[in-house]
Amino acid sequence: MPKSIPQRQCVGCREKKPKPELIRVVRAPDGAISLDARGKAAGRGAYLCPKAACLKKAQKNRALERAFDVPIPAEIYEQLTAELEVLGDG
Repeated sequence: MPKSIPQRQCVGCREKKPKPELIRVVRAPDGAISLDARGKAAGRGAYLCPKAACLKKAQKNRALERAFDVPIPAEIYEQLTAELEVLGDG
């Protein structure tokens, strides 16, 4: 029997996709927010498609703020956008 691939929902576009296709955004126990390319970092996670448009939607809808239950400053979104351009298609 083939191994099942877990599904996760993008907080930007709200589409369900296989977990390996998405990038995890993590809030570490110390409160730092960053992209987790491996998906193994400790902390609360939310998933995004590797597209800048999905990050923009998540920012507009405050989806990451709801997922992490903390306000996220604009500098963090700028940092995430820069990291996403390196990891994804930007």
